Amino acid sequence: MKRLKDITANIAIAGQSQSIDNVQIKSLVFDSRKAEKGDVFFAVRGTQVDGNDFVEAVLKKGVIAIVTDEKKVFEQFSNSGIMLLVDDAAKALSLMAAAYYGNPSRKMKVVGVTGTNGKTTIATLLYNLFESLGHKAGLLSTVENYIHKTRIPSTHTTPDPIQIQSLMAEMVEQGCEYCFMEVSSHSIKQHRIDGIDFDGGVFTNITHDHLDYHKTFKDYLYTKKAFFDGLSSDAFALTNRDDANGEVMLQNTKATKKTYSLQTVADYKVKILETDFNGTLLQLNNNELWTLLIGRFNVYNILAVYGVADLLGVETMTLLTEISKLKSVKGRMDTLRLSEGKTALVDYAHTPDALKNVLDVLTEIKKENQTLITVFGAGGNRDKTKRPEMGKVAVKYSDRVVVTSDNPRFEEPKAIIDDILKGIDADKREKVLVVEDRKEAIRVAVLTAPADSLILIAGKGHEDYQEVKGTKYHFSDIEILETLKS
Repeated sequence: MKRLKDITANIAIAGQSQSIDNVQIKSLVFDSRKAEKGDVFFAVRGTQVDGNDFVEAVLKKGVIAIVTDEKKVFEQFSNSGIMLLVDDAAKALSLMAAAYYGNPSRKMKVVGVTGTNGKTTIATLLYNLFESLGHKAGLLSTVENYIHKTRIPSTHTTPDPIQIQSLMAEMVEQGCEYCFMEVSSHSIKQHRIDGIDFDGGVFTNITHDHLDYHKTFKDYLYTKKAFFDGLSSDAFALTNRDDANGEVMLQNTKATKKTYSLQTVADYKVKILETDFNGTLLQLNNNELWTLLIGRFNVYNILAVYGVADLLGVETMTLLTEISKLKSVKGRMDTLRLSEGKTALVDYAHTPDALKNVLDVLTEIKKENQTLITVFGAGGNRDKTKRPEMGKVAVKYSDRVVVTSDNPRFEEPKAIIDDILKGIDADKREKVLVVEDRKEAIRVAVLTAPADSLILIAGKGHEDYQEVKGTKYHFSDIEILETLKS
């Protein structure tokens, strides 16, 4: 049990209906369905529902206190229990969750990675790197979370504040010295990371994505920037200088400013010397480095990993040796050799820029006259404006394209496919095939591909499900390809 007064020490309370000096609490909740006797309930406004609508219901369940930013709600229920009025209930949740779990981020080195593409790869490679160096580390990512060697399934890019602090507290308990985490724009906007003491932040890039949530690119951009604005003077801010908005991230930060680049002068500079399907040879700050990862976008990822590790004090030659051993992240350019010399690649690319990056790599390293086939779709109930852009990219860089379903969610797959086809000019339609069923689309692409073809299956990567009408059905691109090996 914790004292309510103790976890509100850093919260500006605008109104309080009763004394909280000796109030003992059981746990923190923001989902009314999970509220129980003795809990503190946070009336947070979400994208679908408003927690303030459930205040009366949770009071009947016996919650000991309500935190709200709605003055009317505060006044309405002030005689019904302990009501705390704050400026922002979501922010209060993050800060109080951190206090409830003993501010675990202050007991580790925590590095956040934000940007449109590359977050998962960089955070995961950093986790793998520091584990290989003999340190205990934690990981919070889209694909999976880790507390040292223990894997915990992931459901969101950045978990809710209570989950974050709970996982970090467990990391501290297990002796973790470092935590590497993806930081999504949603988590910044919704104050999910406000209770975290970051020792460093990385900006990868920013491209067309999540405009269904942010509405404008400017809001998306400045939401990312807010993460760096919030870093302390003891932290570092590492940004991709080759991105047009890389310098924007550093404008108001108090953190130590560092940059990385392939194209211009930077603190961490790299040059690609050789590349093929086996890996890439680099010259990084005057040192040669071989990496098993392929593609220009992965060179940026490796460069960011090197920069973070250097800023965290890893010795240069040790760092170069260990980076050369790192393998690609699950669902990112996974390669499967099929019959007749065909090669299939599974990648999570689900934005126009990410799809272009992968196709750029395959175009660069494929043999002359080798056929490149792309199978992809787009997620339902997400940014619709990127769909035609993805269609345009796919037909530009592929010899054949199979447009199919992704995670349609509550949309009709045909409507999503129609949006994709709007980006494909009439004179390019002859090389496009529509197969709505994703399993059949993969089968058709592989079985009709000429010998020695490259077949990219894009969009789902590591995911082992397909979400349709609110239900997640087991579905894995990799598993389907495994059945087509012979």
